[in-house]
Amino acid sequence: MWLRPGRELRGDRIVHAEERHQAILRRVREEGSMRVTDFAAELGVSPVTVRKDVEVLAERGLVARVHGGAMLPEDWAETAPESADPHAKPGSGPRTLGMIVPSSAYYYPEVIKGAREAAQAQGVRLALAVSAYDPQAEKSQAARLIEDGVDGLLLAPSDTEGVRGRQWYEDLDVPVILIERRPAQDAAAAEHVGTDHVYGARLAVQHFLDGRRQRIALFMRGGSPTSPWVKEGYYAGMRAAGIDGPDSTTFIDLGSGGPGDPDYERPMEEFIQGVRSGRIDAALVHPDNDALVLLERLRAASLSVPGDVALVSYDDEVAELADLPLSAVAPSKHEVGFSAVELMLLRLSEPGRPRRRLAILPELRVRASSSAS
Repeated sequence: MWLRPGRELRGDRIVHAEERHQAILRRVREEGSMRVTDFAAELGVSPVTVRKDVEVLAERGLVARVHGGAMLPEDWAETAPESADPHAKPGSGPRTLGMIVPSSAYYYPEVIKGAREAAQAQGVRLALAVSAYDPQAEKSQAARLIEDGVDGLLLAPSDTEGVRGRQWYEDLDVPVILIERRPAQDAAAAEHVGTDHVYGARLAVQHFLDGRRQRIALFMRGGSPTSPWVKEGYYAGMRAAGIDGPDSTTFIDLGSGGPGDPDYERPMEEFIQGVRSGRIDAALVHPDNDALVLLERLRAASLSVPGDVALVSYDDEVAELADLPLSAVAPSKHEVGFSAVELMLLRLSEPGRPRRRLAILPELRVRASSSAS
């Protein structure tokens, strides 16, 4: 069947765009508001279709777009917060941003806090979802947030290894900004805000070199999303200092196991033997919780920190809480979240502006585990 432009076939019904617009206006005028998902089900069309209809009507000033639906502009004006987003167009309602992160317990709480503060300052609503490092959950959460009417999505995808070609988030119906992740392909147009982990690792290496330590190991979980950039910075710092390697004794990968797992215990023991034999006198350890375990194992082996080996952990989530406070590379997580919201609002207000990739520099916090004294 041939359909005129602007018409959709759903079941045995043809719904014209203008017919949908009139139906939306009637519902809003009769009831004061309309929810996108409910109205889409009534019409037999997709929520994305109705959301786009609401955007058209909001552009004309006929409705105010609110999270998940629409209402009369005059009603929204009476209830809108004084700090309503200045980037929003008149009559469009307050912005709503979706945010999907892999964890709400480690690393990301400060990122979330920064995003929430930026959103509140601009009168923007932030809708949060936690994927627990499940790529399929991220896709489902993104679809749900978009159906609910978010204007843009802040996303920290979990699947970052071995991915080639166009990514699923590049085909979403709303702008996407990656947080603490880089696009899988350099040619991808995705904007991102994240910590410059290469710089952070080089800071740690230079700190050890300044303390006259050159047998520097990298002790980490190689499968973490951050690990490629930490490794790159470590290698670059060692090469810049003219130090050969690293080799199998100075790059130690903990894998994905935990204490008691042979694949975890073996590299732990290799590291301790490397310190005892003098092959290692400093180590950058990622992440923090493994640095705490390593500190305990070294002491149990009668090896001193920083005497026999200096330690710098990466992330600075719990490093300061160790009984011997650990030096740490500290990403500016709060700034990452805050800047991601600001960048998204710029994207929404000026869709044609040049795209940006924003790197936030971390800092090195020197404590007892690597001090010169």
